[in-house]
Amino acid sequence: MTSPALRRLAAIIVKEGLQIVRDPSSILIGFILPVFLTLLSGYATNLDLDHLRVGIVLEDSSPEAQDLAASFLASKYFDPRVGHDRREFAADLVSGKVRGLVVIPQTFSRDLARADKSVPFQVIADGSEPNTAQFLQNYAQGVWLSWMAVRAEGKGAEFRQPANLLPRTWFNQELVSLNSLMPGGMAINLTLIGALLTALVVAREWERGTMEAMLATPVSPVEMLIGKLVPYFLLGMAAMFICLGITIALFGVPFRGSIPALVAVSSVFLLSALGLGLFISSVARNQFVASQAAILSAFLPAYFLSGYVFEPSGMPWPIELLSRAIAARYYVSCLKTLFLAGDAWALLLPNMGGMALIAAVLLGLTLKNTARTVA
Repeated sequence: MTSPALRRLAAIIVKEGLQIVRDPSSILIGFILPVFLTLLSGYATNLDLDHLRVGIVLEDSSPEAQDLAASFLASKYFDPRVGHDRREFAADLVSGKVRGLVVIPQTFSRDLARADKSVPFQVIADGSEPNTAQFLQNYAQGVWLSWMAVRAEGKGAEFRQPANLLPRTWFNQELVSLNSLMPGGMAINLTLIGALLTALVVAREWERGTMEAMLATPVSPVEMLIGKLVPYFLLGMAAMFICLGITIALFGVPFRGSIPALVAVSSVFLLSALGLGLFISSVARNQFVASQAAILSAFLPAYFLSGYVFEPSGMPWPIELLSRAIAARYYVSCLKTLFLAGDAWALLLPNMGGMALIAAVLLGLTLKNTARTVA
């Protein structure tokens, strides 16, 4: 025979499960939203630029200048248009139709013949987008060095770069930004799903009075809390695996960790996300207020302070200190470790401890508010 407490707990879990199945908004948030957000994150947050629209100003008509211009035309990083006067591109540069100019001056072949050590052409970048401008300058430098090396080889001479760098990149050897951004995007998705789903659904029960009716039964606040957590925890884990499948299969992000480690890390994080949603609903008890509070307290801090895009170490120390209270910061670190490095428990365990502490505080506050209502 099972105890009355276990029977009550099982009944609450079944009731919540049926409510999820019957509620279109829960299905939308739990299954459709993670697919949409993962696809949006993968296609909209790619920081790897190619086919930059640039203008090639060919002021010198020498074979050397035309050969260099051909190198830019052949590069996959540029989508160039060739002209003979920089004034041809002035309006396009202002309007953003081109992101910069590569000016090969009239003195190019003469300077090249004198072996001038300075780069004998000019790169004008649109500084309104600093990242794009930096990419443009770096890509142009790469085309120039490659062209010089091929030219020297054709003459049977040795081309010496100013510095001979031998870069080595660990964990993300291809330097593909999606390999770092997509794991962080999973954390943002689960933050929004966990907090928003529980905040809305439970706030609706407070709004309709069904929560007070259930608390008037022999069900204890602890049983109520566990009964609410279990179904939405399982829904969150299903959403996590959906995000994982899309991230690996569609975007080709490597996953070097193990599924048990991912489940362990995600379980602790979901407790904190669901705890935040339950705490919001216990305070707001109104669907509109709960949804706004979930976005302000869960999604926005997770997006800006978790390390998904901006490194917390580069923030002012008060903001960096505030980010330590955001569970998504620890989850992003865990996901990047699992995807790019593997099961590095020396990094995973401290982050799991931080998430567990946040989850304990939020669930404790929720339990306290619920118990006060019962009293």
